[in-house]
Amino acid sequence: MSCVTGTLVLAGTPIGDIADAPPRLATELESADIVAAEDTRRLRGLTRALGIHTTGRVVSYFEGNESARTPELVEALAGGARVLLVTDAGMPSVSDPGYRLVAAAVEQDIKVTAVPGPSAVLTALALSGLPVDRFCFEGFLPRKAGERLGRLREVADERRTLVYFEAPHRLDDTLAAMAEVFGAERRAAVCRELTKTYEEVKRGPLADLAAWAAEGVRGEITVVVEGAPETGPAELDAEELVRRVQVREEAGERRKEAIAAVAAEAGLPKREVFDAVVAAKNAAKG
Repeated sequence: MSCVTGTLVLAGTPIGDIADAPPRLATELESADIVAAEDTRRLRGLTRALGIHTTGRVVSYFEGNESARTPELVEALAGGARVLLVTDAGMPSVSDPGYRLVAAAVEQDIKVTAVPGPSAVLTALALSGLPVDRFCFEGFLPRKAGERLGRLREVADERRTLVYFEAPHRLDDTLAAMAEVFGAERRAAVCRELTKTYEEVKRGPLADLAAWAAEGVRGEITVVVEGAPETGPAELDAEELVRRVQVREEAGERRKEAIAAVAAEAGLPKREVFDAVVAAKNAAKG
């Protein structure tokens, strides 16, 4: 005999303009047995703006209590409750609390569904003017400069368009690091305050955007960066081959594996890439 369980509903909320709220959001907020909110004060503001009232129990669910609160919510779901999860803006679990609860619910064979809503990632992509047929979402970069550079180097050769979230006070440093790793002329777009009154999309080469951001930028930020250009074997000189090996090594690959991978990418014999790495190492010593 099968056990009847509840349903976990992930609800997308407006990223700026309250008019973008999907109609189902109000229905789910009114009918849920439990509403788990990243910020209960923001939830009250949302329900006031929508002209509705929650009837179920409201609990906080944020980064600080996510681990402790998850078992409680899973227990409620297992008992048949309909649990609605909302974050401050956008879709839960996408750079926001929610992943732990989704994973725990899936493990218990509890139904998980969603109320689709506005997305800063897709909105920024559409407005960027950059290729959108293939893209990678990289979320927030590490705060520490060295770790940030390392993460960027991991995707230095990624040909798909890249999307990042960033805090306004770190934007200039992030764009400068991107210009260093990806190249000063790599195209990008900084999307600020999407769907809000002061929405702005600034497009241009990374170096120019870094100089612009150094003057100070406010608001919610999404950065879209053009993917790496396609390069043929003839364009990969010894210096570039060595750089690609170093990027892979810094990402955790052994040198032998990194050399083999770079050789395959470039369509060259492994020996040629190996010789380039050895020559660079000897030059550094000398």
